[in-house]
Amino acid sequence: MPIDRRTFLLLLGASPIARAATIEAPMRRTIPGTREKLPVIGLGTSRTFDVGEGADDRAQLTEVMAMLLRTSGAVLDTAPSYGRAEAVSGDLLRAAGGRGTVFLATKISAAAGAGAEAQWRRSRDDLHTATVDLLQVHNLVDWQNNLRWLRQLKEQGAIRYLGITHYREDAHDQLARIVRAEKVDFVQVNYSIAERNAERELLPLCQDRGVAVLINRPFQDGRLFAAVKNKPLPAWAGEIDCTSWGQLFLKFVVSHPAVTAAIPATSKPANMADNLGAALGRMPDDRERARIATALA
Repeated sequence: MPIDRRTFLLLLGASPIARAATIEAPMRRTIPGTREKLPVIGLGTSRTFDVGEGADDRAQLTEVMAMLLRTSGAVLDTAPSYGRAEAVSGDLLRAAGGRGTVFLATKISAAAGAGAEAQWRRSRDDLHTATVDLLQVHNLVDWQNNLRWLRQLKEQGAIRYLGITHYREDAHDQLARIVRAEKVDFVQVNYSIAERNAERELLPLCQDRGVAVLINRPFQDGRLFAAVKNKPLPAWAGEIDCTSWGQLFLKFVVSHPAVTAAIPATSKPANMADNLGAALGRMPDDRERARIATALA
């Protein structure tokens, strides 16, 4: 009989073995055109990492970061526009000695030129690193000029990959046009069981063009959980090794063949453990994905 999310999270908090199981041998996807593989579940920091400097402010985040670092190569995604999140991410990484363990991604959200260059300097200072793995043009801000500059940074070895991002469905057509016209390594986009527009054109296009895809807002900022409040987890969820609604939602996302990794944001260790569990076990096939898609009905 399936257990609900609350019971599962209580078990995780009580059992070191259960917690460890959520981070053992996660599914990985290859970055197109390389041999580098990323775990399909990473961590976003928007809102959740925008906290103060006190130990109490950061206590739960320290544990969240420690759990991420147990999965080598997992994506840690942040941005200078996320308040203090970028600086907090950098501080926690430095305290844990974890820079070499994560795939570190940040963004540029200033106009190209002096503004973007100053932002990039601050990002490196806040992250306590001279280089990042992925630098993205955030929400397509001055994307043409910024992409040209990012290519220069890549040639200089300051970044390993470059990309573009957005979080709204009305930007998908523009993202698709850029993928057709420009060489980018990554696209970061919103996609979930309730926001499936990316399936129509953008995800197949990225797969065809060899562009890696990061998924933001896989829970629609928590609205998916509100939609299933007091609704029991379907009995068939166990057939794809899901023990919570969160894992069901995430497995729907990362089972799409174009998706490289999802980056749900959280500040709660129990939710982080649950999210990491979505990288384990059997992934849904097309029939099971269709079944998940109807679960909110």
